[in-house]
Amino acid sequence: MIYKTIRTTLAQGGMEEGEARAIALLLLEKVCGMSVAEALTGSGKEIGHEEALQAMAARIAQGEPVQYVLGEADFCGLTLNVEPGVLIPRSETEELVEWAAEAFRAARAEGRGKVLDIGTGSGCIAIALAHRLPQAQVEAWDVSEEALRIASGNAKRNRADVAFKKVNVLEDGMDGLESYDMMVSNPPYICKEEAQDMERNVLEHEPHLALFVPDDDPLLFYRRIAELGRLMLRENGLIFFEINRRFGTETVEMLRSLNYREVELRKDLYGNDRMVKAIKG
Repeated sequence: MIYKTIRTTLAQGGMEEGEARAIALLLLEKVCGMSVAEALTGSGKEIGHEEALQAMAARIAQGEPVQYVLGEADFCGLTLNVEPGVLIPRSETEELVEWAAEAFRAARAEGRGKVLDIGTGSGCIAIALAHRLPQAQVEAWDVSEEALRIASGNAKRNRADVAFKKVNVLEDGMDGLESYDMMVSNPPYICKEEAQDMERNVLEHEPHLALFVPDDDPLLFYRRIAELGRLMLRENGLIFFEINRRFGTETVEMLRSLNYREVELRKDLYGNDRMVKAIKG
């Protein structure tokens, strides 16, 4: 039975039994459309897919993330294409989206206004916000042309109206700045010194451009985006960040030093400092 074959391959790669079982079931669901019961009993739906499934299992056993092997990831009820040129969306980022959407609706009548996602990657934040805030105008920036290609495809796949632009916030001039009601960003925030503690499948496969910041300036992107927010956010505009759990206090202090008010630090579902909200005063 192909289910047992996949589990054996994954286990031989050093994967724990529970994770191997979950991934085997996921592969059979995504590739063959099999339910858990069908996978466990062998329904015959796998016929014709065995070779592809075994090849996928071998790649995962060697450390390649299952989302890259499948070419897609689930996020906020959406299915997104993912490739090694963009980060794999995380559950923590879903929490950020829900918080931002809730705050935006509370602050803006009928959820109208302009929203900017900086460092969009796969487009997960911008696209999810476009679905949750259908009255808003959503724009998304990234420095990577590959990321913008993937994000644009994801917007079309999920029927989301998002305007994508190639922008390097660290280098590009901001002539003719537009005004926004909310800015959201999950920028690179991992210090290079932390690489030794990272999981191999992340370090070896996900784009370092989207992961790392210099050890001597961990708030590099947050500071720059917050400074842009002073110019680009309308009065009482919102700013949301996903952050490195090591620098929650420092991020809050930085925002306060730039005269943001009602700065709030939240933990993620794992109990780590992960999200910050602030309002332009």
